[in-house]
Parts: sequence; C-alpha cells; structure tokens
Amino acid sequence: MSKHVFKRAGFLAATVGITGLLSAGIASAHVTANVYGPQPSKGGYGSIFFRVPNEEKDAGTTKVEITLKPEYALSSVRAKPLPGWKAEVVKSKLPAPVTTESGTQITEAVTKVSWTAEPGNKIAAGSTEFQEFQISAGKFPTNVDTIEFPATQTYENGKVVEWNQPTPASGEEPEHPAPTVKLAEKSADGHGGGHGTDTKAASEEAHASSSSDNTARWLGGAGLVVGALGLGVGAGATLRARRATASNTEGTK
Repeated sequence: MSKHVFKRAGFLAATVGITGLLSAGIASAHVTANVYGPQPSKGGYGSIFFRVPNEEKDAGTTKVEITLKPEYALSSVRAKPLPGWKAEVVKSKLPAPVTTESGTQITEAVTKVSWTAEPGNKIAAGSTEFQEFQISAGKFPTNVDTIEFPATQTYENGKVVEWNQPTPASGEEPEHPAPTVKLAEKSADGHGGGHGTDTKAASEEAHASSSSDNTARWLGGAGLVVGALGLGVGAGATLRARRATASNTEGTK
C-alpha cells in the first residue's frame, strides 16, 4: 500500500475523531438526565441526576427547575441536599386521578423540583462549569418506555431557558431538548427496579473488587519470588566470578 493511501486514511480518521469530539461538546451543553448504576424500571424506583452546564458568557446559573408530568403520578420524590443550593419539592393535586397498574388511584403527586442558589453560589458564568442535581423517584409509570423531565434554567441576569422540546420520531435533536430517561422492562418476578438491583450491583462490585485484590496479591507474591530468584542468580554469578579471579591469581604466582 502506498504512502499516499496511508496519509489519506490518517487524515480521514483524524477528521472523524474531531467531528466526534465536536458533537460530544455540543450535546454536553444541554441539560440532560443521567442514570448511574441500574436503569430505573417500569413500576419501580430509581435515582436520576440532572446535569446542568452553564452557557451564558457573562452570567451564571442561579436556579434549576424540573417539571414532573402529572400523568406520571410520581407520588414519592426526594431531592438530595446540595451544599449552597436550596431544594424544594412541590406536590400538587392532579387534574384527574391516575390509576396505577395495581388499581390504586393517585390524586396527588410531585409536579416540580427546584434548586435555588444561595447567596454567593451559582454555576459560574462561561462554559467551563456544570452542576448535577439528584432526585430519587417512583413509582415510575408502566405505560411508557421513556419519561421526559422538562427543565427550566434561570441565569443571574434574568434570562430563562426552557429545555422542554420533545425529540421527534425522526430522532433529530431539537434546539432545546427535554431531558429524558429510558425505563427498563420489569423483571421476571413482575417488580420494578429498586433496592434489590442496587444490592445486586453492590454485591457484584464487591466480588469484582475482591477478585482484583486477590489477583493483585498473587501478582505481588509472584513478583517477590521472581525478585528472590534474581537475587540468587546474581549472588551465584558474583561468587563464581570471585572464584575465577582467585584461581587466576594463584596460577600466576
């Protein structure tokens, strides 16, 4: 293959890599909903992290508000305390009762969660900082595959940005997409995700950690053995060299 072909291939790879980085940068500028660990399941509970980047050059973010749609009927929602921010969970009477899969009618549910920066705190102006706001919520609906969390971002200069546009079926991302989370299917026993999946994940992580520790110990022991053998070989070589020197010395006398 000619050098010209290699150069073209290298240029193409670099172009693709740069395009990927630029795309990641653009996507990361949106307010997004993220899950770390087990995916929330239909009819279950889970933790969601809202990642909020600052986009205003001369103003920082001072308030973030998440809207929970009434049709989701999320009756249990808690906000994790965040130093420097005041969290508020708002529960409202639903326009119409929502009947769960088990037949329970829910007439009140959490409709908003907000975080307001206390004096001296904010997500700094510019595009170098972000903050994450966490909620624990449930039970998630069983009749949808994806849940949307429209978000409102308020800047210290009074500017308000609504992140509430649904992504169309074509998959083309709108200018201000609403944060979304995909729900996993129920487990075989009919229950949604929750503490059981967290416990299983923790157990698997502990097992992996234990295996890693055992491997590290084994490698450490093997290293000591190899080191000891190396010292033995070195000592033997030194002793043979001394004997050879002594023998040559006696032969010249």
